Amino acid sequence: MTWSILTHDPASGAFACAVATCNFAVGASVPHLRAGIGAVASQSFSNRYLGPAILDAMARGLTPEQAIRSAIAGDAGRGLRQVHAIDRHGRSAAWTGENCVMWCGQAEGPSVSVAGNMLAGPAVVADTLATFLADRTSDLPVRLLAAMQAGQRAGGDARGQQSAALRLITTEDFPDLCIRADDHARPLDELDRLLALWRRDRAPGLATQPRKADPAGLVDLDAIDARFAAAGSALRVRR
Repeated sequence: MTWSILTHDPASGAFACAVATCNFAVGASVPHLRAGIGAVASQSFSNRYLGPAILDAMARGLTPEQAIRSAIAGDAGRGLRQVHAIDRHGRSAAWTGENCVMWCGQAEGPSVSVAGNMLAGPAVVADTLATFLADRTSDLPVRLLAAMQAGQRAGGDARGQQSAALRLITTEDFPDLCIRADDHARPLDELDRLLALWRRDRAPGLATQPRKADPAGLVDLDAIDARFAAAGSALRVRR
């Protein structure tokens, strides 16, 4: 019912996940990312506890394969689960339970993992991975959405389309990028639109927001007023 792609960029330290399904609000349950540790997608009758458990295990030094096996060992529904993970070394692993709906499976490449279930066929996963690997120049969000669009052209979720999400994290405890199309006739196209808005309205301010390197962020009142003025706004902070 879902397919997703996870990746790690060693140059920036970023972890990212893109996911799509024919169900409501996939971004609320499947992606789990932690700065400096890894990324996990928990899907197919999702157990949201698996994501944090796998990330905790990788933080303790377990490989993705060891972390997944330790997490699913205590899950009575593990036959229904599909989960994959990637760590800061670019290592990945996946579990597709024996009760997952066909077509289901996974594939991996250097610092990237793709997995899906209830899909139109194996080409969904194969084309998603191949498209991502073929582009070495675009930034991660563009590569991920292009890869997911390739998977959709290959048939995507066997039931159709409804929701999609894209999440990316670098150094902070919260995502740099988190966009979702929770209920849309063409959710991946909607993510393309939202990504353009994020680049225009959100990305430029990330460097001056509160963050680990600067816990307060931009607090200079004159600089804030200058931003208002540059945007053509008459708003000003109080003094």
